[in-house]
This record gives sequence, C-alpha cells and structure tokens, in this order.
Amino acid sequence: MAHINDNRDALLARVKRITGQMNAVERKLEAEADCAEILHLVAAVRGAVNGLLDEIIVEHLQAHVADDALSKEERRKGADDLMTVIRRYTK
Repeated sequence: MAHINDNRDALLARVKRITGQMNAVERKLEAEADCAEILHLVAAVRGAVNGLLDEIIVEHLQAHVADDALSKEERRKGADDLMTVIRRYTK
C-alpha cells in the first residue's frame, strides 16, 4: 500500500526496536533474571506493539475509510478489514 510505503522507514524502525526488546526478554529469561525485571520488559514490548498497531490503524483509517475519494464499497471493505483486525486483537 502506498500509504504504508510513505511511512515505511519509521514503521521498520519501530519493528526493529520491538525486535530488540524481545531479544532482551529472551536474554533475561535465559539468564534466569528476576521476574519483576522480565515483567517490565514484556510490558514495554506490549506498549511498543500497541503503538505500532495504533499507527497502522490510523493510516488504514485515513487511506481506506476516511478518504473522500473512496467509493462506498471501498469504505465498507476498509472498515470490514479493520473490524476483523480489532476482533482478532481483542480475543
């Protein structure tokens, strides 16, 4: 999608930070670190993933639901796609 490509570098940077955070969790687990320390790391990962999801949702809404140039069917498809993701996320 063009709108994702416009922000691709920033999104990839977020993904790389999340990967680094997950690697830190793995290292702490392997080192048998204190559970509180691991919990803080996992909470940070969750926050980072939520931030990434939020950014992509906003881009999706702007490009596939709110754009005045879209047809009614394109808007419906964009909204349906988003509802599917939200339902999957909240399970």
